[in-house]
Amino acid sequence: MSRVFRVTPKRIKRTNGQVLTPDMSVVVTTKTHATSPFTNGAQELKEAYMRLYGFDYQKACCHLSDFDFEVLD
Repeated sequence: MSRVFRVTPKRIKRTNGQVLTPDMSVVVTTKTHATSPFTNGAQELKEAYMRLYGFDYQKACCHLSDFDFEVLD
């Protein structure tokens, strides 16, 4: 069973040539019934940011504390 989350950055973050802004919100569906979109190494979140914005989540050294998220389902 999967779960759907809306993930929104809390602030502007500039790291390693990557820029993350609060308007870069994504909707992520996890493959398992997780309590957070950051479980499983945030794999679905990384894919969504790369696909939609060309933003490399891992290169930017993002953490859970950089984002707000809400459950949509």
